[in-house]
Amino acid sequence: MIASIQTNSKKYKIDLTKPIDISIPLRGSHTNVSAWYVDPPKMEAVKDDSGFSARVSEGAAFNFNNISFNPHAHGTHTECVGYLTRKFNSINTSLKQFFFLAEVITVAVEKLEDDLVISKKQLQFALGNKKRKAVVIRTIPNTTEKLNQDYAHTNPPYLMEDAAQYLREKGVEHLLVDLPSLDKEKDNGELLAHHAFWNTKGQIRKQATITELIYVQNFVQDGTYFLNLQIAPFENDATPSKPVLYEVITS
Repeated sequence: MIASIQTNSKKYKIDLTKPIDISIPLRGSHTNVSAWYVDPPKMEAVKDDSGFSARVSEGAAFNFNNISFNPHAHGTHTECVGYLTRKFNSINTSLKQFFFLAEVITVAVEKLEDDLVISKKQLQFALGNKKRKAVVIRTIPNTTEKLNQDYAHTNPPYLMEDAAQYLREKGVEHLLVDLPSLDKEKDNGELLAHHAFWNTKGQIRKQATITELIYVQNFVQDGTYFLNLQIAPFENDATPSKPVLYEVITS
């Protein structure tokens, strides 16, 4: 099924039968991707005092699970500025559109003292003069370990503050990364890149979102795509999400 999408004065075509899912699924297991020092997610059958267990394999007529997890720590999630604000802001009401022209870029993180970082210079080189509503950053090395990595106490790569500011000034409203956070794991709560991207010291960009813990497989080439940013309708600052890319048809 071919769809045509108009952005400004240009029309694009995408094949809706060929989605590229860049989310990491949530599993009730210790092998689930994890960050921020919390226990693994749980998916457990509802039980009662009579010994009933809501699981077909245990004799029930249906499967009926309770699920316990943290959206920031357990898989692909999308967050709004409510992550940082005293006043409640919900991702469910902040994100009002779900299709965006996106650029996928691959970045080899740079060494900065004891850290690995993504710099403004790298983003400038990768994006050039392209104007995109969404940017998807894949870091290398890009192994399948990202699907079940426990990032706690590993000091993973992060964005420099001026890199996040550059994206904001370039008009990027939706930033997706394959890292547990835009910011350094242990930064005394400064969250410089988050603050810079959402412009919390100026006119706050309530419509802007950050999506973390994605996984872009190696067969996906850098370039222009359409992004369908699907979220669960949680009234919370963050929610599990399923970002899906569609290649732009050029012929």
